[in-house]
Amino acid sequence: MKKLNRANSGTSSNLPIKVIQFGEGNFLRAFVEYAFQKLNQEVGFDAGIAVVQPISKGMVSVLNSQEGLYTLFTKGIKDGNEVEEKEIITNIVKGIDPYLSFDAYLKLAEEEKLEFIISNTTEAGIAFVESDTIDMAPPSSFPAKLTVLLHHRFKYFNGAKDKALTIIPCELINYNSDTLKQVVLDYIALWNLSEEFKNWVTSACSFHNTLVDRIVPGYPRDQIEEYNKQLDYEDNLIVSAETFFLWVIEGDETLKKKLPFDKTDLDVKIVSDMQPFRTRKVRILNGAHTSMVPFSILYGNQTVKESVDESFTGPFIRSLVFDEIIPTLDMEKEELEAFASAVFDRFRNPFVKHMLSSIALNSMSKFKVRVLPSLLEYTKRKNSLPLHLVYAFACLIRFYKGTFNGNDLPVNDDDAIVANMKRIWESNSYDRVAEQVLQNEGYWGENLTQVPRLQNAVAKALEYIEEDGVQGGYIRFENEFKTTSYAN
Repeated sequence: MKKLNRANSGTSSNLPIKVIQFGEGNFLRAFVEYAFQKLNQEVGFDAGIAVVQPISKGMVSVLNSQEGLYTLFTKGIKDGNEVEEKEIITNIVKGIDPYLSFDAYLKLAEEEKLEFIISNTTEAGIAFVESDTIDMAPPSSFPAKLTVLLHHRFKYFNGAKDKALTIIPCELINYNSDTLKQVVLDYIALWNLSEEFKNWVTSACSFHNTLVDRIVPGYPRDQIEEYNKQLDYEDNLIVSAETFFLWVIEGDETLKKKLPFDKTDLDVKIVSDMQPFRTRKVRILNGAHTSMVPFSILYGNQTVKESVDESFTGPFIRSLVFDEIIPTLDMEKEELEAFASAVFDRFRNPFVKHMLSSIALNSMSKFKVRVLPSLLEYTKRKNSLPLHLVYAFACLIRFYKGTFNGNDLPVNDDDAIVANMKRIWESNSYDRVAEQVLQNEGYWGENLTQVPRLQNAVAKALEYIEEDGVQGGYIRFENEFKTTSYAN
């Protein structure tokens, strides 16, 4: 079988380098390269990407062996229908390993048409390493490498403002560009770089916070033969992703003109404040995930898809999202419901086997961040406890007992939390269990026994789950909810 390269694929590498990308992993190749390829195809954006390997061990050599080419497979549910597509990504012009060729790395700063810096170096990548120096080739941290690159460009173009860069990190931390910018400024101070350079970075360059959302399983190792049968060439960098795509970037009209995604069909939102979109994702997508895990595992499901398709657990999760989480958010209801519907399509993706046990890690802290705010906000706005969120909370507490119906549960959390929950469950009183868990401010950041009726409701739910199982317990709990003071 022929090797994937420019000659065999009929593609050229004449695109000017407009983007430097730190990171060559699956996510960036299925997300950023895909997005810029859309711009090239639909808007004539004419952007080539130079990929920089951010750590000493990476995949740039494999990428270069295929002349920057690879096949992206997208699979999923779109508007209720299964969708499968594939295309060769062609916009990577070169890959550079700065550990082997630091001069070639610095040379990127001299590219005349360079406009953008993109990165995804993992959550740990945006870090300040005090031992990094400006004369290291290269420095160890990504922000230090970036500072060196910016400094070289500043000097090469004599501080020209029209050669300043637009910096768009994609690391999964909130306020990612604000954090990155501060670390760059910390290096400028540490290395005693000029005030003129600092002003160029802060005034001429622009930094943009982002939210990225796409599930990228990556290289389909377990199904590689099935994928290879669809190709007439050898590709060692196949990457698979879901069809869903969302990129929210904080920016103004200037950035919209620089990145004309509005002229494509991609869901790229350039907005003045991305926090509502982040809250939407955390509360709806992540909140639904975290709520369903203990509830659905106790019921007997194994995967996310089973959970949303099953005749009892599916409607429960849907009601939890549409009737209890969405009413606590301040965006337009129509937009929230459209996003939630897309989330459920993603949950049903037959091409992604998402095990509930694999997302059970640290369920307590996840519940605090992703679910508890919805429960508390619903109670505040409606002067009533939310039925499904409270029941999901009780399932979480029951899950941490560690066994159910004689079977071990996949509890995976900090040893101290697991040990304390085991001790709490030694009590024979459901009310005592509910009280001790809810009053633990270390878990929730506040004493939840102060929330009216919550302790009693959780205790009753725990009792019913134990006596009648998850489904029978819910039916009893729902009936009581309608006739007691839990709901006003």
